[in-house]
Amino acid sequence: MHTREPIYSTAIGAGRALFGLLRVRPAMTGRTKLPATGGAVLAITHFGYLDFALVEWVTWLYNRRHIRFMAKKGAFDQPVVGRLLRSMKHISVDMDSGSEAYAQAVVALRAGELLGVFPEGGVNASFTVRELKSGAVRMAQAANVPIIPVAVWGGHRLMTKNHRSTLRERLDVPVSIRFGEPIRVDADANVATSTSALHDTLQTLVDSLQAEYSVPGAGQWWQPAHLAGTAPTPEQAAVIEAERRRRKAADKKSGSQKSGSRKSGSEKSRP
Repeated sequence: MHTREPIYSTAIGAGRALFGLLRVRPAMTGRTKLPATGGAVLAITHFGYLDFALVEWVTWLYNRRHIRFMAKKGAFDQPVVGRLLRSMKHISVDMDSGSEAYAQAVVALRAGELLGVFPEGGVNASFTVRELKSGAVRMAQAANVPIIPVAVWGGHRLMTKNHRSTLRERLDVPVSIRFGEPIRVDADANVATSTSALHDTLQTLVDSLQAEYSVPGAGQWWQPAHLAGTAPTPEQAAVIEAERRRRKAADKKSGSQKSGSRKSGSEKSRP
């Protein structure tokens, strides 16, 4: 029996309407790996900005369960979006201090919630699974719940980093979602070793989806370099991402300095 959540249901409906308009064709395998009740960490690959909505959609279609996602604090700081996220019980993550979000996530898992996380961090432009952060493993271990590895392929063709898809490109896109075998992390398990094993599992799932994908990807921007696509290699993507972060930090610092200068000037002008 699932509690009624009108706002969450409305969000699901909006997502279904959007994907319906785009004629997205989802193919879900391994759905029986999703628990009908109880807490679990859904560790999801992150190649596109709509991966969360796609996984949320197919999970709801299968067993009507809601996923509580961990999202960056910046989204929660937006008046309207933040109110919606909080009402849907998603969890705000401060990238400079994640201890509070971690604690909230463990509480949610122990209360029987499904928690959606992207252990790679941000969207990965190489479309291969990069090194994972350890949070997914640590939370599952602390709450004594399984990790469900989830691979999404094709969703990045709808919306992703470093490429603005046209409406034509977004129509009739096949999206494959595969749920892997639940992973239990024992209390005495090594976190680093378990995280590395999760990485390998996710990449294996992605490899299988890519091999089965119905659209040839050779020469395509959305295909990884090792499969004859034109996406950047993991090494190239890392360089691009480092430069993006450097520019972002510089812009933030410049903005703070300008704000400080204006404040100082205002104080000096007072009689």
